[in-house]
Amino acid sequence: MSQTMQLGRRFFLTTAAAAGGGLSLGWSLPEAAAQSTAGAELSIWAVIQPDDTTIVRIARSEMGQGTLTGLAQLVADELDADWRFVKAEYVAPEVNLANKRAWGDMSTGGSRGIRTSVEYVRKGGAVARAMLIEAAAAKWSVPATECSAALSVVTHTPTGRRLRYGELAAEAAKLTPPTEVKVKTPAEWKLIGRGVKRLDTADKLSGKTVYAIDVQLPNMVNAAIAQCPVFGGKLKSFDATKIAGMPGVHKVVQLDDSTIAVVADKWYQAKTALAALPVVWDEGPNASVDSAQIDALLKAGLDAKEAALGNKQGDFDAAFASAAKKVEAVYGTQFQNHATLEPMTCTAKWDDGKIEIWVGSQNGDASLAAAAEAAGVKLEAVKVHKHHLGGGFGRRGQQDYVRQAVTIAKQMPGRPVKLIWSREEDMQHGFYRPITQCRLTAGMDAQGNVTALRARLSGQSILAYLAPQRMVNGVDPVAFQGWNKEEFGYTAIPNVLIDHAVRNTHVPVGFWRGVNTNQNALFMECFIDEVAHAAGKDPLEFRRALMTKNPKQLAVMNAAAEKAGWGMPLPKGVFRGIAQNTGFGSFTAAVAEVSVSPKGELKIHRMVCASDCGYVVNPEQVAMQVEGSFVYGLSSVLFSKITIDKGRVMQGNFDDYQVMRLVEMPKVETVLVPSGGFWGGVGEPTIAVAGPAVLNAIFAATGKRIRALPLGSNDLGST
Repeated sequence: MSQTMQLGRRFFLTTAAAAGGGLSLGWSLPEAAAQSTAGAELSIWAVIQPDDTTIVRIARSEMGQGTLTGLAQLVADELDADWRFVKAEYVAPEVNLANKRAWGDMSTGGSRGIRTSVEYVRKGGAVARAMLIEAAAAKWSVPATECSAALSVVTHTPTGRRLRYGELAAEAAKLTPPTEVKVKTPAEWKLIGRGVKRLDTADKLSGKTVYAIDVQLPNMVNAAIAQCPVFGGKLKSFDATKIAGMPGVHKVVQLDDSTIAVVADKWYQAKTALAALPVVWDEGPNASVDSAQIDALLKAGLDAKEAALGNKQGDFDAAFASAAKKVEAVYGTQFQNHATLEPMTCTAKWDDGKIEIWVGSQNGDASLAAAAEAAGVKLEAVKVHKHHLGGGFGRRGQQDYVRQAVTIAKQMPGRPVKLIWSREEDMQHGFYRPITQCRLTAGMDAQGNVTALRARLSGQSILAYLAPQRMVNGVDPVAFQGWNKEEFGYTAIPNVLIDHAVRNTHVPVGFWRGVNTNQNALFMECFIDEVAHAAGKDPLEFRRALMTKNPKQLAVMNAAAEKAGWGMPLPKGVFRGIAQNTGFGSFTAAVAEVSVSPKGELKIHRMVCASDCGYVVNPEQVAMQVEGSFVYGLSSVLFSKITIDKGRVMQGNFDDYQVMRLVEMPKVETVLVPSGGFWGGVGEPTIAVAGPAVLNAIFAATGKRIRALPLGSNDLGST
């Protein structure tokens, strides 16, 4: 892990804080890594103030997952900063732009917030530490090798003289940064791997944190929108005169051919007027589509001759034809909404050819670009104020709500306009997790060993909808998450065939937390459980035999099983289920303990999750991520679904799109199995194992296989 990092002219020193006696440092990726992002630099800035306050500037977005704290922790460890003095703040996207994209990709998703930032932020901390030590050595007229740093203090070892970072910052800012630095080995880490307190919690608890929905500005007005209830439909007509005299109403704005907004002094006034506005929609050809038709479309895809190939090993057809025993099952999942607690919202102000926005976004650069496009101005004419997100889960990577706010603001020059989607708009106009069906087939020999495995996916393609340029020869690689050759855990199966019959609908789809890993892990892990029982073998032992060439994943599964006490007696009526998965650079496994009453009432008592994400930055945050991801994953399996009738989404709020309540939440125990050598994700890989572990436990309890989700559509009772 110890390494010396080369720093060339791409590394630069700024003096933004020098006027206040502070040290402001910028650092960038090595040349090879910079080239991998199309020449863009990825960078984070740190400022040390005279009172020792160390401000780490974060390019990624904080939406509850702890990225802000984790990144600051990485910098502070290399900097040898006292955590009591560490703070964090966002980098503005326009600052990134003005510095030739020194911070590179500001997107936060795919569990990449920390794992793709680790090396360059650590390097930055190491450079800052070296410069502070050099400044102290110069003051004392001693060699820098005689000095050391710890807890925001530089000490001259032979004499014990000490200088605080705040006392050294101004002089350090005048120095030339070193051309190479050595980052710490894991054995030298002081903050990395520790459960230090989060930097954002106190302000959230006190109410000091201002989310985008909380923004209040002088002379501000508010906007509510309505979009055609049928995806692909258009706005036919409206009569603005009917609401012109309503309290607080300023204007009716048509945003595009399918969206209309009302601007008023207060948001409730805008919403009330919008509800009273006579609007006629042209619902178009999709107005007759319903969930039954979509299900039939996907079912046909299971038998389609043509499909995109995702993973092929050996000869499935020949091996399956000669199998002594065969098992087949079809699973299906529904559309899922992101259902963020904070609905889509953005405030925009158009003034003198410039646009300013206040927004919670998973991609600050994309918000800047979307605002510029909607306003019809150059990127340099945009200013973005980033706020913490009241939930993201992939939804706030899209920028539709930003474009809408800017478009409305252009009709109200000089006045900030805060757009808030109603809960109903937010529920019915999302970018949903794709609906998917999957047929799985396995062949076994006479001893119950799996000789052939096939999975046929049928469903929508996220990339075909959002980013067709990322398709590879007509194949959506995202559809095969967890099942490609690098991630597929069951390496002992000699003949594997996995393909995808793309069946797109009129419903917009997008990156939902965990993306396709969620469905794929559920399909595979429930089916492997079926095959294990068909072979008459213990589900854990059966999986162990299939994972002999995958030691990291095997170790994680064993850790979860050991912690849960697999094979040990349980209270009467309680049963276990297990699941494992590889994804987002990490290895995960879970064991669930459940009971089912004679009336079919499910109780999830306990869940154990084991994870190997390589190195752990903050174990407490990992545990919190696991718990949060289980809430999300179990909600989709137990309750949540988006259904379509007459072309539109039928759910409108949390009364008919149910998520887990506190009383339904099981005890969650997290086991960390950090093998080192890599940096993996946390929040998204763990979500994938929650659902299948519970479904497998339900089978153990009832003998019933749940293949159509959510669980609420199934009868678990014995009476």
